[in-house]
Amino acid sequence: MPSGPGVIDEESIAEIAASIPPGVSSFLLTSWQDAPSIIAQQKKCLTITIQLCDKIGRKTYRELRDSMPGIALVQVIHVNGKESIDEAVAAAPFVNAVLLDSGNPKASVKELGGTGRVHDWSVSRTIREVLSIPVFLAGGLRPDNVAKAIRDVAPFGLDVCSGVRTEGKLDEDKLSRFFEEIRTAAFRV
Repeated sequence: MPSGPGVIDEESIAEIAASIPPGVSSFLLTSWQDAPSIIAQQKKCLTITIQLCDKIGRKTYRELRDSMPGIALVQVIHVNGKESIDEAVAAAPFVNAVLLDSGNPKASVKELGGTGRVHDWSVSRTIREVLSIPVFLAGGLRPDNVAKAIRDVAPFGLDVCSGVRTEGKLDEDKLSRFFEEIRTAAFRV
């Protein structure tokens, strides 16, 4: 990953993935955009899901599907405006889910996650409504806004990183408050 907190080396990813019990998905977040590199990385890490953090083409999706049957693909869509709706619709036939985030892949150093920024949740809601695959929500989620995010978007799931950290480290208090807000929001939906 070119930026963001929590980068883990491939050896550690493989070790973690090997320890995950059945029924729990292991995710490899990758910024590679070509099939051979993504396939090689998955073979090293042995995760059952690949989160594609940058845009890839139709041919690459097909190569990944042909080369890795049974491996789930999740495409990150960086919500930077209404054009993100078309991007999500175009990716949906090739992936198992999309993850809506607040990165900026056009920045001089690509921001592909972990920015701590919130994007326009009305665009995320529209994407969730038009797709027939699961939609995960990321981007600036914190204990003080996660309940609103759930109400506004109604995502399949959440992805949180910087919103539960203090000085780059996981903050148990923030994480506890985050999950309490999720429980509270679940009763209001």
